Amino acid sequence: MADDAPDAPPDLPTPDDDPEPFAYDGGRVDPGETANVRYGVSETYLGDAVRVPVTIVNGERAGPTVFLSAAAHGDELNGIEVVREVAHEWDHSDLAGTLVCLPVLNVPAFLAQQRYLPIYDRDLNRSFPGDPDGTSARRIAHNIHRNFLVPCDLGIDFHTSTRGRTNTLHVRADMDHERVARVARAFASHVIIAGEGPGGTLRREATAAGVPTITVEMGEAHRFQRDLIDRALDGTRSVLAEFGLRQESAVAWPGWRTVVDGSEEKTWLRADAGGLVEMLHDRGSLVREGEPVCTITNPFKTEVETVTAPFTGLLVGVLENPLVHPGNPLCNLVRLGERTQRAIEREGERASGSG
Repeated sequence: MADDAPDAPPDLPTPDDDPEPFAYDGGRVDPGETANVRYGVSETYLGDAVRVPVTIVNGERAGPTVFLSAAAHGDELNGIEVVREVAHEWDHSDLAGTLVCLPVLNVPAFLAQQRYLPIYDRDLNRSFPGDPDGTSARRIAHNIHRNFLVPCDLGIDFHTSTRGRTNTLHVRADMDHERVARVARAFASHVIIAGEGPGGTLRREATAAGVPTITVEMGEAHRFQRDLIDRALDGTRSVLAEFGLRQESAVAWPGWRTVVDGSEEKTWLRADAGGLVEMLHDRGSLVREGEPVCTITNPFKTEVETVTAPFTGLLVGVLENPLVHPGNPLCNLVRLGERTQRAIEREGERASGSG
């Protein structure tokens, strides 16, 4: 019975239940209250506190508790704006449940505007669930995990691509986990890449702790991209509707969806020569088997390598920095079935006005 417990349908609170406070070490937020907290998770070399900003919105009516987190990598900014807008611009007067909004998890890296913790260059998103006696990264992860993730019923963790690349908006989720799959589908992205994620990632370890969690990938580092932020807000609204926190909202359907499951359905195309890259397609483009995806040339343009698609698929991620060494990733391609291809083509025809 215990082995089946993580996938068992959760007994989520409903508006008919009595609302409860949200408690963390050092404080609580009662039903009907909103609190902006700067929670200490570590210390600087000078002994000053490193504080993570947290906004907790506890609705007047009972319902699930959902966390929204961003900037586990300090240079990934799109998710920050998603979490801030949910916390501070949405009307929560009819909220049934609690929102735990964590816009900047990795404060030291955010201040340095780099991906990893400046202290020994550690990856916070490989340090969960943390350890109170471990490395600095694991201690920070432990404080966040124990206080603000484990008390929740589900979660969404926002990311972007690393510097020099960009991702189309998509979800990464363990689709073999029934409760995680429900969250992933409710987010209503076109693409879901299935898998439990590497060990130490926030979504994998939160899910293992009984909090079904998805990752949302969107865009590139070091900038706000308004179109992606708006789409992620729509996806978040859809998840909250699915779980009853926003009963005036509707659960969305993206029009078409592909779930990529298995290494044979996705691949990174890599450079076989060094040089300057010209991408021939944008992220989110449909490319056909054998179609040129990009070219690589030397400074004199006397040598040209043309990289072609090994199968028909969608460009989920593409290069932004046009300089490559042999072996550098160029783009991330996921395979599409014929039915999905036709849906994408119809969508493109409608967008261009030719349908």
